[in-house]
Amino acid sequence: MVTGMMRIGALAAMGLATVPAFAQVETIDPNQAATRAGRAPAQSVQTEPAPVSEPEPAPYAPPAAAPAAVSTEQQAAQASEQGTYQENDVLAAAEGVFGKGAEGLAKIIEKTFKQYGRPNGYIAGREAGAAVAVGVRYGSGTLFHKVEGQRPVYWTGPSLGLDLGANGGKTFVLVYKLYDTQDLFHRFGAVEGNVFVIGGFAASYMRYKDVVLVPIRLGVGWRLGANVGYMRFSEKSRWLPF
Repeated sequence: MVTGMMRIGALAAMGLATVPAFAQVETIDPNQAATRAGRAPAQSVQTEPAPVSEPEPAPYAPPAAAPAAVSTEQQAAQASEQGTYQENDVLAAAEGVFGKGAEGLAKIIEKTFKQYGRPNGYIAGREAGAAVAVGVRYGSGTLFHKVEGQRPVYWTGPSLGLDLGANGGKTFVLVYKLYDTQDLFHRFGAVEGNVFVIGGFAASYMRYKDVVLVPIRLGVGWRLGANVGYMRFSEKSRWLPF
């Protein structure tokens, strides 16, 4: 009897051992478990995305003012000044001819600029002449042009009128409105009675069409009176004054 009961107990134990493992696992809801334990169920926490800061607007900058329109007259004036010599440059060139600090030279250059403006060329040279009622003049030098550069020039010319004596010396000629250096090689009429003198320097007025010349002379010797004639410029030296 006892042996039979022991067999029955052993078979029962073997039956419990063969029950599947999953039959022994119990699924528990966390909220139900908390309720059974007397605690409030856990609340799900939803996190909101952090706010994105917008970039600050750039400070307002007013639009740049458009450059003022330059009139045609102003453009022509600027172009004209770029092709001319300033007073200091002319004075330095004249002092190279007559000597630095020559008495009256700066004043006569200043007077010429006030009367005629800024030249676009000048001639540095020498000349000699003589006259007894009828005179003659020969000269040579270098033309300095603001745009076209340098070139040698020669000039001759008669003079008629109340004129007596002889002179020779250095000459400095201011040249205006000479846009083509070939336009220099013509006869320029002169009225040497229309002369202003400062400190031993004499400046006269000569013209051919639109080209204007203002010779400045400091002569050796003496010439009397006013004379009327012309000066003829050439590219080569000439003996005939006419």
